Amino acid sequence: MLSLVIQVIILSSLVTLARSQSSICRTSCGDIPIQYPFGIDDGCGSPYYRHILLCPDSGKLQLRTPSGTYPVRNLSYADPHIVVTDPFMWTCQDGERFRATRPFSLDTSTHLKLSTQNEYIFLNCSEDNVIIQPKPMFCEHFPEHCDSSCDSASYLCRHLPQCSFALTHTSCCSYYPKATESLRLMLKYCSSYASIYWRNVGAPQPYDQVPEYGIRVDFDIPVTTRCLQCQDPLKGGGTCGFDTNTQSFMCLCKEGNSTTHCKDYKIAQHNKKVQVVAGTVTGVSAAGAIGIGAGIWYLKKLRATAPVTCGVQSNENRLF
Repeated sequence: MLSLVIQVIILSSLVTLARSQSSICRTSCGDIPIQYPFGIDDGCGSPYYRHILLCPDSGKLQLRTPSGTYPVRNLSYADPHIVVTDPFMWTCQDGERFRATRPFSLDTSTHLKLSTQNEYIFLNCSEDNVIIQPKPMFCEHFPEHCDSSCDSASYLCRHLPQCSFALTHTSCCSYYPKATESLRLMLKYCSSYASIYWRNVGAPQPYDQVPEYGIRVDFDIPVTTRCLQCQDPLKGGGTCGFDTNTQSFMCLCKEGNSTTHCKDYKIAQHNKKVQVVAGTVTGVSAAGAIGIGAGIWYLKKLRATAPVTCGVQSNENRLF
């Protein structure tokens, strides 16, 4: 009888945990939708992007990189990219006053990469250390050093986006760094920089793109058969996730976890193992917690009054 009570208490709490699997994956942060391959709760989405996105109490989505945490302005899944803002970069409000800055970088172990639609303008650079020349002319004369030149005749330098003025006493040139190291080297000899990306507005060419401040980061969407099966409404419409210990694929369903899809007959066996993804413990209901607490109190009470024969605890009167 006593063992039955214990089993009921434990199973009731585990069922509550299992039922909360798919509900722990938040689908938005503020007004930005969160879909596969991303997740803001551990165990959701693809492990390639684990701990990449943050959703603090402010509800403002953030991207975490080795160089810092950056506010996310936009996230597109149709044209897979993230646009972030860097509060350390130069803005029009700074004018010809420059603040200390740091280079933006990405973790190369993830499936994130800087978009080729980004352009960088560098301000107040040392001409002794940086090649500042009109790019077409320089490349014509020195083709072997063309990639290392900073274009002083850049369209963006002559038409600073959203700025009502032109820089008069500060040099400006445009350069696309091929790696974080080259960006860091440029900032070693330049006072500041700004990233500008070309946003597609859907107008006829050549007016289909407009320059805007921000850093565009492209990402891949890993497409797997198991994830497609998991998301298939005819197979239960689960949420693609992963085991937080092994990072192996898991389909998160209302009834629990599955390695295939939500209508897999084996899901009951997975539920018995109660392989809960991190964070699900918050899904334990108050009633479940009270039930466990009441069960422990009742067991302690039984322990105090339980009969013991000759000081020996047998299988019949054993409490634990």
